[in-house]
Amino acid sequence: MKKTTSHVALILSLMIAGAAQAKVPAAEADKLGKELTCVGAEKAGSRDGMISAYSGKWLGTPPGIQYTPYAGQHPIDPYSSEKPLFSITADNVAQYESRLSSGQKALLARFPKAFRMDVYATHRDFRYPDYVCDAARKNALHAEVVDGGMGVKDAVIGAVPFPIPKGATEVLLNNTFPYRAFSEDTVRDLANVLSDGRVSWGRGHNTNINRVNGVANAGEPLDSTMAYSRSLVLLPEREKGILTVSIEPVNFVTGKRLAWSYDPGTRRVRQLPEYGFDQPLGGSGGKMTIDSDRLFNGSPERYNWKLLGKREMFVPANSYKLHGKTVKYADLLKPGVPNADFIRWELRRVWVIEGSLKEGSRHLYGKRVLFIDEDTWHAVMSDFYDTRGTLWQYAYINHYYAFDLQGWQPGTAFYHDLNSGGYVGYNLFQERDKGPILNKGNLNVKMFSPEAARSAGN
Repeated sequence: MKKTTSHVALILSLMIAGAAQAKVPAAEADKLGKELTCVGAEKAGSRDGMISAYSGKWLGTPPGIQYTPYAGQHPIDPYSSEKPLFSITADNVAQYESRLSSGQKALLARFPKAFRMDVYATHRDFRYPDYVCDAARKNALHAEVVDGGMGVKDAVIGAVPFPIPKGATEVLLNNTFPYRAFSEDTVRDLANVLSDGRVSWGRGHNTNINRVNGVANAGEPLDSTMAYSRSLVLLPEREKGILTVSIEPVNFVTGKRLAWSYDPGTRRVRQLPEYGFDQPLGGSGGKMTIDSDRLFNGSPERYNWKLLGKREMFVPANSYKLHGKTVKYADLLKPGVPNADFIRWELRRVWVIEGSLKEGSRHLYGKRVLFIDEDTWHAVMSDFYDTRGTLWQYAYINHYYAFDLQGWQPGTAFYHDLNSGGYVGYNLFQERDKGPILNKGNLNVKMFSPEAARSAGN
């Protein structure tokens, strides 16, 4: 009874706080595709010229590159001939600190010889398909926040719900519903790199269906389900064969994140009583939580969110070199920090939002600051603080424009524990035969049921 009463109280409080936030008038939506890109980024470059103006000259595979779509081919770098403009190190950090996060500055201080940031020319050369632009305009005119940020109404499939956001909640929901692959099939590695350089390995076969994107249903209203996910453990051996399927709702008040797990030892499927928040992500050694995948995912209910504005910052971008098939883990995963030779940093504009843990709520992170790229609406970096307010972790995701997706794909991410000096290399596929197989369209929702998990295990 106490749990039911608390849940009702939460819903009532969210409904009171969640009066629908205004959609933008037509005159403002008309900026999309003009002074703004079709998904809401500023087209103009920065005053100092370091951030280039948006060109959007390429859709899909650029000229001169041989690429086979929907086959898991590793990314090919269209900027492979470029050299860094300069490097940010512990010696010159003061010159650039206004464009760095607290986590970046902490890594520079802790690993002054190993961590550096090679800064390259900023490129904004890729664009989205026309149907994404059409969906973004519809959403700008009609989509609204409901239930205190726990959901969206009157949004359509195919683009972020709020290309012209007015507050933190809308920015966060854009990160929840970015344009991304509607189907994905990946075998990926996870490396828990200890402070002395030793590595504990994990591997999984992950498949996903993202229901809020896809050309076949673009422009149609969102339904109640956001995504389906399935994860089969391949490593370590002691966990091999564990299979988890999950379902993600569009609205966390009217729906719930559900998950089931098949245990090969008992040959049984059980529903997980809770899935998400600060449950540790398997194989990460406590350096990642379920809701820190993609830097933030799931219900936003445990935090108060505040918009800190838009900043020009050095963030990972156009990260093709890192994901090449010739990259070896032994060369990449070094003690303390990954090999800086593989990481590309660019100056870009990012939205900055801060989540502070609500009084009475529980989470390992007392505060989390998210940096969300204006061109892609993907979170690219995050600073994580413990419940005492001390900076604890810094993480960043290396995105690249996937030619078969015609949009940005989150690639390998690094999650740094600033206390222990260790880190996790997450979503590694450099040494796998194939990279992510995107938008092949060969997955169906029946593959993500408890019954399917039981059949796959048996």
